[in-house]
Amino acid sequence: MKTRKNELDVDFIGGVGSLTKDEEKRISDFIKAHKTKQKLSAQKMRRKVTTKKRVTA
Repeated sequence: MKTRKNELDVDFIGGVGSLTKDEEKRISDFIKAHKTKQKLSAQKMRRKVTTKKRVTA
C-alpha cells in the first residue's frame, strides 16, 4: 500500500524577509560547486566504462 505525501503550502523558504546579497552569493556558489562536482563525477564514470582493456587470446 502506498503512502501519500502531504503537500506543503509554502510560499518561500527561509526567513520572513528577502535574501541578502551575501546569502544570494553563498547559494549561487553552492549551486555552481554542486554542478561542477556532478560533471566531474559523470566524467569519471564514463572513463571507467571506456577504459576496460580487451583480452585477446
